[in-house]
Amino acid sequence: MRTVVFVDGVRTPFGKAGKKGIYAETRADDLIVKVIRELLRRHPELPPERVDEVAIAATTQIGDQGLTIGRTAALLAGLPKSVPGFAIDRMCAGAMTAVTTTASGIAFGAYDVAIAGGVEHMGRHPMGEGVDPNPRFLADQLVDTSALVMGQTAENLHDRFPHLTKERADAFAAASQEKYANAVKAGKIGPEFVPVATRSAELSWGLATEDEPPRPGTTVEALAALKTPFRPHGRVTAGNAAGLNDGATGALLADEETARELGLPVGMRLVGYAFAGVEPEVMGVGPVPATEKALARTGLSIDDIGLFEINEAFAVQVLAFLDHFGIADDDPRVNQWGGAIATGHPLASSGVRLMTQLSHQFAERPDVRYGITTMCIGIGMGGTVIWENPHWRGND
Repeated sequence: MRTVVFVDGVRTPFGKAGKKGIYAETRADDLIVKVIRELLRRHPELPPERVDEVAIAATTQIGDQGLTIGRTAALLAGLPKSVPGFAIDRMCAGAMTAVTTTASGIAFGAYDVAIAGGVEHMGRHPMGEGVDPNPRFLADQLVDTSALVMGQTAENLHDRFPHLTKERADAFAAASQEKYANAVKAGKIGPEFVPVATRSAELSWGLATEDEPPRPGTTVEALAALKTPFRPHGRVTAGNAAGLNDGATGALLADEETARELGLPVGMRLVGYAFAGVEPEVMGVGPVPATEKALARTGLSIDDIGLFEINEAFAVQVLAFLDHFGIADDDPRVNQWGGAIATGHPLASSGVRLMTQLSHQFAERPDVRYGITTMCIGIGMGGTVIWENPHWRGND
């Protein structure tokens, strides 16, 4: 098996879904095209014909997110017609799966270079648009009735672990907003953005250069007063969960020898990955067995991990992960630049956001050897990818 490296990752600024969001009148495929073009622009040392595959994920593969979007986006981005592409769907872990799938091909020798990413326009395509769930799911009691409503699954997680209180979730959410705001001020978040021209019939043309969802200055007191839409007197609110968002991400992956040959930078090395299934009605706990599985298969332990990028679909699912592994809510290794509660979670695109941030953190932390990107996945799954820091200086 060959060594797979994460060369670079970029993303659009994330927008709020809906008629007032920055991408309300922007096509989903145009968002991912911008990302692919930006990866190529940033790496002129990569001949476009050397890209062997383009894998793009979308959760709702319909309309401008359909038609085998990996192939159509590659053509629209100007890649040679000889470059193939395909689409992936693993709900929230779409981009993560695009990375692990193409990385497996690189390790096996089927590809030398690949582009992997995801796009989600939840304003144009709400999650579940056009689906027709088999009635046997409920008739045969295969899943709980709450399994297809993500907010209800988060409430179920609070039920299962009563010590994960709303107060803890709100405190974690407020900290995410603060960490994100500090990271933006420090210039940690922003260099990975590709500006996107936007159009509005009402406001004319614009340019998206920063994330739209963050709420700087969020306090625990303000979060405590928010409504609980999924259950009367519940614990999940719009403040301690990621919102509905639009955006796209993309990553450049390569065999390490090919990267050296072409002069491509090496941001991370892939160590291993795992996906695991859990009860769909508590899908937020998915990162726990996925991480245990990935650690076991790579011979590592949780103590070997120096940085964590955990997708914040809901604060409670991050807290469940931290408690399971004995990690404090405010551990500085965890989401040190904030997370999806602040920046947003455009479903299938989020996995590469986590990877891009981890890669940038590795460059600043030669004392850290291993990091993980992990996320819960709708319909009861979790995914974890373990990465090695190429800047690690050893035990010295």
